[in-house]
Amino acid sequence: MSLWLNALGASVRFHDVDGVRTRCLEAGEGPAVLLLHGIGGHVEAYAKNVVPLARRYRVIAVDMLGHGMTDKPDGDYMLPDYAAHILALMDTLGIARAHIVGESLGSWVAYWMIQAAPSRVLSWTCCVGAGLQVDGFDNLRSPGVAELRKRSSQASAAPTRDSIRARLEWLFHEPGRFVSDELVETRLRFWSNPDMLRIQPMIAGIMDPERGGQFYITAERLERVATPTYFLWTEFNPTTPWQAAETASRHVRGSRLDIMPNCGHWPQYEDPDGFHQRLLGFLDSVAVGADCTPAS
Repeated sequence: MSLWLNALGASVRFHDVDGVRTRCLEAGEGPAVLLLHGIGGHVEAYAKNVVPLARRYRVIAVDMLGHGMTDKPDGDYMLPDYAAHILALMDTLGIARAHIVGESLGSWVAYWMIQAAPSRVLSWTCCVGAGLQVDGFDNLRSPGVAELRKRSSQASAAPTRDSIRARLEWLFHEPGRFVSDELVETRLRFWSNPDMLRIQPMIAGIMDPERGGQFYITAERLERVATPTYFLWTEFNPTTPWQAAETASRHVRGSRLDIMPNCGHWPQYEDPDGFHQRLLGFLDSVAVGADCTPAS
């Protein structure tokens, strides 16, 4: 099914966020749920999710700073920059508090939103999240992120259908089922944009341990998190194994952990029904004030 057939019923809107034109895919009413993509990503990563989740929530998938069709100003593109942009977007949309669902880099951004403005984050869903440094595991020095750096560098240096497809396919447990020509073409359009080529080295800088390492989500930092937290992982995530997420979850009091089978780095795309069932169970428990205890 086409990306945009999945998204029928949602609206594409552009918002002026402190001078940064920001693209969002939006639907629904009620408590706000913001969906944040991974590094190099865009709202199409959530094409299968916005409308189903919008049956119970106001759902907003965001092209983060410099990504997709959002403006690409010069800057450092470090975690505080992304977090400030999303918090400013919330101000623009009149959203006082929101559930933040982040995949990969998006989850890392969500954590730094908690650091900047904890009262504004109703819950944090850390979906195959980046930036963990817990009990001997170092995300930015892991073999998975080394491979992601290599494929990202190849695709950004020479954005072709083949280089973009190779990077996308690596993310999925069953790439033949999910990496369509439409998805490849969509990302190729974004990554071929001259402005994207200009800022790509800054975006990639977050994967450098010397630059990104100052923003690690360490065990000590996790132990200070008071926000309801959900570690939603996968059996075959290529960047951070589920065992590291299990370790991280033990450092956040009252957190929940789930591991989705037969998925790689985009569980929301690979198994949307399973993703929705698990995520809605967590969000609904937060909404009614239920105790978010670890899954058995």
